[in-house]
Amino acid sequence: MATSKARHPKVPKPVKPGTASSAFEDRFKNMTHEEVIAFLTRIDAVASPDDAATARSMAATIRCLTEALKTKGISLERVQAIAFGAPTETTRNVLPKDKVTKAQATPKEPKPGHGPRGSKAFPFAARIKVLHPDLKPGDCCPDCPKGHVYPKGKPAMMVRFMGTAPVAATVYERETLRCNACGEIYTAPPPAGVGLRKYDETVPAMAALFRFGTGLPYFRFAHFQETLGVPLPASTMNGLVMKAAYLLDPALNALMKYAAQCELIHQDDTVMKILDRPELRMRGKKERKGVYTTGLIAKLDGNQVALFITGMQHAGENLADLLNQRLAGLPKPIQMCDALAANTKGDMGTIIAHCLTHARRKFVEVVNDFPEECRYLLETLGAVYKNDATAKEMSPSERMAFHQEHSGPVMAELEQWLLAQFREKQVEPNSGLGRAIQYMTNHWKPLTLFLREPGAPLDNTVAERGLKRAIMHRKNSMFYKTQEGARVGDLYMSLIHTAELNGANPFEYLVALLRNHAFVEENPEEWMPWNYRETLAGITG
Repeated sequence: MATSKARHPKVPKPVKPGTASSAFEDRFKNMTHEEVIAFLTRIDAVASPDDAATARSMAATIRCLTEALKTKGISLERVQAIAFGAPTETTRNVLPKDKVTKAQATPKEPKPGHGPRGSKAFPFAARIKVLHPDLKPGDCCPDCPKGHVYPKGKPAMMVRFMGTAPVAATVYERETLRCNACGEIYTAPPPAGVGLRKYDETVPAMAALFRFGTGLPYFRFAHFQETLGVPLPASTMNGLVMKAAYLLDPALNALMKYAAQCELIHQDDTVMKILDRPELRMRGKKERKGVYTTGLIAKLDGNQVALFITGMQHAGENLADLLNQRLAGLPKPIQMCDALAANTKGDMGTIIAHCLTHARRKFVEVVNDFPEECRYLLETLGAVYKNDATAKEMSPSERMAFHQEHSGPVMAELEQWLLAQFREKQVEPNSGLGRAIQYMTNHWKPLTLFLREPGAPLDNTVAERGLKRAIMHRKNSMFYKTQEGARVGDLYMSLIHTAELNGANPFEYLVALLRNHAFVEENPEEWMPWNYRETLAGITG
């Protein structure tokens, strides 16, 4: 007999001290100096001398830690975000509750696309036309004696989901016949289209998609397959994926060449780890030894290319190598990145644009200490982003003109406000707010490139989202074993994410490249995610 939730409400379990749950409950609390003194005075009144001394030592330690963090350029709120996970950085969430305006406090309407999805949401699903079993067009209506039935025009859609193993296996029992005179054995050939190879091209494609598309390590995937009754060892998957990577090299090289000609390139990088690195034995103590994964998102003519490069070079150096393949005579591309010197080291012949979200984030980190000043900046930039959303469907020139008309005066007023904070000595330059203002004023020109250059974006979130694929690999697998393994991972991440950015099915795309690798090697530019279907249709036709 089922129990009623109303009669038997759930009682939350007590949180044990020292557990992960208790760590999330014990949030940081900001206290002024006067509040700390009052708290210690109350401790002196009720605690023993030893306990009171311990409490004062803890308070002094926390104060020293806070000052050290501010000296290093990181706020206590940033430590809290690292420890407990950062919430979304919307103005509604970062401003103190008593400082949020009524418009900001009002919940937004959900965006279109939420709720049950129709059949159009499954573009890669198999579609089967089902005819009525008892009626056909022109038959008499079974409910009335006068009418006839005719096609309505729009069929009734029904979506049915079925679960299956990612990699399936079929056992073929091939009949064997033996001559009783000469002893010759005759074995039935495999069915048409099956062949004698044990592993179809779909196997390395699926293994690579799980490994480098979702971050699932081979051993977890192998255990999953084992539980479904289709064992596929991790070593076997690794060998198949590594072997298939060499067949995919021409497609990656073509993508890199295409990206070098693009008009806009987003770039960012993150740290990575490679275990077996013999080249380190040849490097001096002061030479660079770190490993980074660079993410590049290039855009041209509505197409997008995602490239991942893992090695000892920073994002700027990898971009410089890519632009060496750029054809002479093309206009300078827009390079969107943050303001790190490593991103723009050297003359690459690009138009530099800096990420407005990076500048905004520095104010988010100090919003509790300077709520009024940060509120003004966040609301100002919110208006600019609202204008950008309005101009989303415009052409690059129309979008720039729209921003010049609506966002230009807003940004000009913001610049004057930022400069006035120092000129009128309203802000201490070495404070958290002072450093945030200095960052924005020092990089004002590349931060506002969208007002002067058609097609210049506001921020670098496209590259940050793409780079999460490498970060997901780092969190799940922690490292690459060799540099070759890192190269293979970059190859599959590049192909998979490029297919996703262009609306192609990454699994079908990898399978098409592997099954037609001879054609891909001959004309790789015809096998890009945005044109491979037409090429494939020409071959099959």
